[in-house]
Amino acid sequence: MSTIFQKIIDKQIPADIVYEDDRCLAFRDINPQAPTHVLVIPKRAIRSVAELEASDADLIGYLFVVVRKIAEQEGLSNGYRTVINSGRDGGQTVDHLHIHLLGGRGLAWPPG
Repeated sequence: MSTIFQKIIDKQIPADIVYEDDRCLAFRDINPQAPTHVLVIPKRAIRSVAELEASDADLIGYLFVVVRKIAEQEGLSNGYRTVINSGRDGGQTVDHLHIHLLGGRGLAWPPG
């Protein structure tokens, strides 16, 4: 089944892409929860954190290096938050692993 994120990867649906390479894609969330809200997704389809395997460790580490690069590119020098929702009860709405990068304002805790 092709998710909306796979359609963005395949360029079937437009997105405001802020970073792309052979392993991942990052784009602005269409319903931002902060002044900066970027989603970082692997190009390889992984449904959620619950489906990660040991062989995915390098990719997941790489995604966080990309998050750091984007945070720097976006000028988030005062800090930012990363969030990965997993499963329905965890708030995941698209069955394609993704990291939310949120910043540009103070973020409260707990998030809700």
